[in-house]
Amino acid sequence: MNEEAIKKKSLEKNSKESQVEKLRSLTNLLDNAIAIPGTRYRLGIDPLLGLFPAAGDYITAGLSAYIVVEAAKIGVPKKTLFRMVLNIVFDALAGTVPLLGDLFDATWKANVKNMALLDSYLDSTVMREKADWWFIALLLGGLLLVVISVSVVSLSILAFLFRAING
Repeated sequence: MNEEAIKKKSLEKNSKESQVEKLRSLTNLLDNAIAIPGTRYRLGIDPLLGLFPAAGDYITAGLSAYIVVEAAKIGVPKKTLFRMVLNIVFDALAGTVPLLGDLFDATWKANVKNMALLDSYLDSTVMREKADWWFIALLLGGLLLVVISVSVVSLSILAFLFRAING
């Protein structure tokens, strides 16, 4: 291997490590940024944003999807990307229940789970086939459909509750 190839490989490794650190920071912000006084428990902005019907779902799903896209760029295989999207979908579906869904979101921590999947891939010595962009586009398209559906259901539940309260 010549000197230029070694430098290129070193730059790629540093770039990947830098990107992983950015994803760790985002994950921390979303799921663990705020310590709850008197407990060992931490909370992020994800469940707080989830308190805003529809808009919160789109924002948090978009930030979570960003982690998946960056994981795909790093080379995470299809199976792992699929599991990451399932974590986000489960989080979004549970979030349809007003307030209880947000409490669930505070404990489920899909982004922490996804970061653990990314770390597991990075620690693995087994080479796996990298996902192609069509697969990633289909995964994210499916995620978008779920988030839109969740928003519609969530807003419908809120409208029903509002009508029930106001007669």
